[in-house]
Amino acid sequence: MWTPITLTELNKLIKQEEFDSSVTQLWELIKIEPEKWEETEFGNEGGFWAVAIFGKNVIWYNDIEEGFNISPYKIYGKIDYYYCNQDELKHVLMNLHSHKFFKRNGAEGL
Repeated sequence: MWTPITLTELNKLIKQEEFDSSVTQLWELIKIEPEKWEETEFGNEGGFWAVAIFGKNVIWYNDIEEGFNISPYKIYGKIDYYYCNQDELKHVLMNLHSHKFFKRNGAEGL
């Protein structure tokens, strides 16, 4: 049976990440204290942990799939789209840093 990740476990997971120096500054600018956000498709068991915000996008940890994701949001605290990527946080940040996320989603860069 699936059990949601605790804040202690999430913080431990984030601390284990070894960021490339090119994304360390980006992480420092967008990270937030992890907080639970709602997601209506699969997050009804207590939501998912949001770990960073940039513009109208949130980086969150999907503890069902055990990976980090980027999703847009319209209302603070509510993830608009469920994704099941199994990315490490450093890979999400590298995609942001290289603008791959913005090119893929038809948006402007940072």
